[in-house]
This record gives sequence, C-alpha cells and structure tokens, in this order.
Amino acid sequence: MSDPSSLDAGAAPVPAKPVPEWRQYVRFLRNALSQSVEGGWKFYVWMTLLTAVFLVGANAWAVQVRDGMAVTAMSDHVSWGLYIANFTFLVGLAAGGVMMVIPAYLYHDEQMHDIVIIGELLAIAAIVMSIMFVVCDLGRPDRFWHMIPGLGKFNFPVSMLTWDVIVLNGYLIINLHICVYLLYKRFRAQAPDPKMYVPAVLLSIVWAISIHTVTAFLYCGLGGRPFWNTALLAPRFLASAFVSGPAFIIVAIQIIRWQTGRMFGEGAIRTLVGIIRVTILVNLLMVVSEVFVEFYTGGSHTSAAKYLYFGLHGHSELVPWIWTALAFTLVAVLLFLQPGVNRRPVILNTACLLAFVGLWIEKGMGMIIPAFIPSTLHEIVEYRPSLTEWKVTAGIWALGLMIYTLLIKITINVHSRKLRDASGARTVDPEDALSIPSEG
Repeated sequence: MSDPSSLDAGAAPVPAKPVPEWRQYVRFLRNALSQSVEGGWKFYVWMTLLTAVFLVGANAWAVQVRDGMAVTAMSDHVSWGLYIANFTFLVGLAAGGVMMVIPAYLYHDEQMHDIVIIGELLAIAAIVMSIMFVVCDLGRPDRFWHMIPGLGKFNFPVSMLTWDVIVLNGYLIINLHICVYLLYKRFRAQAPDPKMYVPAVLLSIVWAISIHTVTAFLYCGLGGRPFWNTALLAPRFLASAFVSGPAFIIVAIQIIRWQTGRMFGEGAIRTLVGIIRVTILVNLLMVVSEVFVEFYTGGSHTSAAKYLYFGLHGHSELVPWIWTALAFTLVAVLLFLQPGVNRRPVILNTACLLAFVGLWIEKGMGMIIPAFIPSTLHEIVEYRPSLTEWKVTAGIWALGLMIYTLLIKITINVHSRKLRDASGARTVDPEDALSIPSEG
C-alpha cells in the first residue's frame, strides 16, 4: 500500500476559504474606528477640549433630567427655547450639505466630486445633533417611545411632527449608507457599483430639501402663532440653509488642507462662494419682505415683530440678538461680494464665520422665541436661556464636532492609504483625496 503522503505531494493546494462579506465590514469598521483616535498633539488637544465641554453638557443634562425642566428658563408661556432654536438651525445645516451634491451630480462638476463626501459627513453629524436637541427638549427622554410606530401613537400622516421624525431619520440613514458604502469600497480597493449609491445620492437631494421644508411647515402650520404664519418661511429656511452649510464646509476644507498639506478643493470653494453670494442675498430679500409686511401693513399680529426688532412695552430681550445677526449678515454680504474672495483666506473665513453666526441667531433665537411673545393671553413673558441650557447646548455642539472630526479622520485615513483591507492591499491613490466617484 502506498504512502498517503506521497499521494498528496503533487496535489494542487487547497484554495483559501473566502472571507465572508460581513467579516470584511466588521474588519473595516474596527480598523477605521481604532485608527480614527490616533493622531498628533493638535488632534489630542482638540479632542480633549471637545470631550471636556461635552462632559460639562452631559452633567447639565443629567441635572435637568433629575430636577425637571424647571432648571431651564422655559415656561408655559415660552415652551420652546434654545434647544429648538438649535434644532432648527442644525436641520438647515444638514440640508446645506446637499449643495455639494447638486453641482457634482446634476451639473457634473468634477471638482465638486473631489470633496462632496465632506458635505455628506456634515449632514450625518448635524442630524445627530438635531435629534439630541429634540431629546433634551422632551424633558423626560423615556417618553420618546411614544413616537415609535407600534409602541406609541405615531399619528401618521396627520401630525407634522411625525413627518419631521420620518424625514430626519430617513436623511440620516441615506447619508450613512452613501458614506459607509463608498468608504468601504475604497478600503477594499474595489470600484463602487453606481447602482448601490447613485440613486441614494440623487434621493438625498430631494430629501435634504424635504427635511427643512417639513420643519418650516411644522412652524407655519400652527395657527395660534401668527409670527410663523407666512408662506415665505420654507423658502427662507432653504435659502439660509444654503448659506450656513456651504460656509461651514468652506472652513472645513481649509482646515483639512492645512492639516494634511494637500491642496485640493480650490474649484469647490469657488463654486460654494458663488452659491453663497446668491443665496445670502435671496435670504436678505425675504427678510426685508417680511419686515415690510409686518410694519407697513400693521395690525394686531405685528406685536411679535415689534418685540423682536424694537422691543415692546419696555421689554427688549431679543433686540440686541436680532440686530447683531443683521449686522453680521450684512458685513458677510459685503465680504463675499469682494472680487477674488476665494483666494483671500482671512477675508473668506471671516465672511463664513459672520454668516454662520448671523444665521444661527436669525433662525434660532430670532425665529423661535418671538412667536411666543406676547403669549396667547397677551402677556409679555421674556425668555433668557439659563446656564443649564447653555451648558447642554455647548455639550451637544462639542459632541457633534467630535463626531465630524472622527468621520473626517476616517475618510482621510482611507484615502491616504493608512487603512488596509483583509489582504493587506492598500487603498486608492492618496492624491484622489476625499472624493466620491462620478457615475461615469
């Protein structure tokens, strides 16, 4: 009888068992998360600072949950305050990320393709923050289950709030799918299948518009609040979103270039500046139109606008807020209209910062609070955010910036060949930085 070992000597090697796809995903996520928390001293200082601010906010929220909403400055008269103001602004910031997608996919701007994922990641971080502000405004987060279909009463399609829940969570899922799928394919050094992400990218354009439109309908559909009862509310929300989103992205691009040493995104910055130049003027036109209607036509429903801009019966808590916002926006307009502003980083960043802060005030404190003053009983109860509300707000913004920083770092690692797939192969060329491939 022959030796069995001699029979196997010339046999072909048994092929290695292919690694299941789900294991590849797990490996990708593990590698991405582990390497996203590694960096230089600037990265650790930045993350330590954000963590400290977040912990202060988390502690303030814990106190709020323990002691109730009495620790805030909100009341029966002014039931929505700083939390909902930030929620409104952040929904617009998330929708503004679509301004990277429209030129790239509808107008086939190849330069926008290079950095469109920055806008997608911003949408993810902004939606997470907006949902957190809603949870904080609930007072008791355990009541959130009332909004879960099958467990609570969802009231679909009658309630505008249910529509808001659907579009926000849907937008988050769409952007997560796009980013995770494309980064995973880059990690595996594989060409992404356009059928797997292009429909989602195109859907995100419509969905981004819907999230802010539904939010505007949530306000202007409340007949008892005349300050919000204007048909311009939804267009105004969208116009301001297409300023704040691109302004944040422009600054983010420059920070990434400064940290990575790669000069990319010059064409995208030029396109975004052009978009802001138009939309910020459209937003100002809508503000002027509403002010004209409120003060020229007069009537009993102008009390909220009078309180906002000039004060009412000796009460003027919001007057400094709104005039500061208008001043910031007007200065930003003058700076954005400067020739060659995209080649002057100091002026460009100043304009972006002023526009961002100005719109945060206008769409936040200047939009939400005046609708409650005077109250339905014609009483003037002013609102000034408490220290607890400011701490919680700072904590949520810190967490959102942490999420965005880690997402950007994962993306840079994938595109700079710092992550490897299961076979040890490196990812794509590092010069092809932060790009989402085009359909062609």
